[in-house]
Amino acid sequence: LNVDIPKGEFLTMLGPSGSGKTTTLMMLAGFETPTGGEIYLEGEAINKIPPNKRGIGMVFQNYALFPHLTVNENLAFPLEVRKLNKSDIEEKVKKTLDMVELGEFGNRMPLQLSGGQQQRVALARSLVFEPRLVLMDEPLGALDKKLREQMQYEIKHIHEQIGITVVYVTHDQNEALTMSNRIAVFNDGKIQQISSPDILYEKPENAFVAQFIGENNQLKGKVKSINGNMCVVTTEKGDEIKSLKVNINGVGDQSTVSLRPERVEINSSEGSFENTFNAKVKELIYLGDHIRTRVEVCGNDQFIVKVPNSYKGANLKEGASVKLSWKASDSRALDLR
Repeated sequence: LNVDIPKGEFLTMLGPSGSGKTTTLMMLAGFETPTGGEIYLEGEAINKIPPNKRGIGMVFQNYALFPHLTVNENLAFPLEVRKLNKSDIEEKVKKTLDMVELGEFGNRMPLQLSGGQQQRVALARSLVFEPRLVLMDEPLGALDKKLREQMQYEIKHIHEQIGITVVYVTHDQNEALTMSNRIAVFNDGKIQQISSPDILYEKPENAFVAQFIGENNQLKGKVKSINGNMCVVTTEKGDEIKSLKVNINGVGDQSTVSLRPERVEINSSEGSFENTFNAKVKELIYLGDHIRTRVEVCGNDQFIVKVPNSYKGANLKEGASVKLSWKASDSRALDLR
């Protein structure tokens, strides 16, 4: 692992369970010791500095608030440890609670607060002593979906407001896409790709990243020809897919063609698509703003197309024969996974 995190960045470490993201976070915090290499914070080697001396804030999934202390006392604790005077402590506690919109809750006990309010207190406590870095380990995992989404935007806005450096761990890809300046995708103890959310989604560098970030169709085959940055991949059924050449070595390579469901058109009359194939509709699921359409095409019966709810095309029903079209530049020929 070798990564630089600029000051003020919100970096999310994203990946499946066991991929190494939490271990990396624990090494930054000082709860795990690296077996090799150095960790630097603002140019200072911190491997041998104990956790409480690193000047790092930490937010956990289970809040880790002191149940016997009020909200004010929870926030005051890290300041008292640093031996600030009483008036400075009161001022910083008030300012930080106001920032997380809990200014009127200072005298409450943690158990008198909702889960979302407790998480705000935990966030405020990690910020109140103005740390050099804040680490967050799946802090929203215990919240329901609506509250979780609300807290994502609140944390994002607080980060933008104060400009602190944040390293965030999650396995929720939507959370990572919503909040981050950059995302590091982990798998098998390695960073597979580290990029901004839009680059990660639109331009995955390998099949794992393409499959892990967002919904994605995969068509497997063998590279038939290469022309500059484009190539043709032939499937087992003999269909020839024109695609961007991204992560393949040469003709004859096995490849996975990656394609986002929203990039595919059904029964389009436009002639600007390099790829057009016959398909059969297997399943339709109404999801409000779009219809999730599962089709069989190029030998894959799990191919997904997101059809806008406003679609007025005829013959969109289970068992129907349709034509699928997409641009060669929207499909990416990647390694086989």
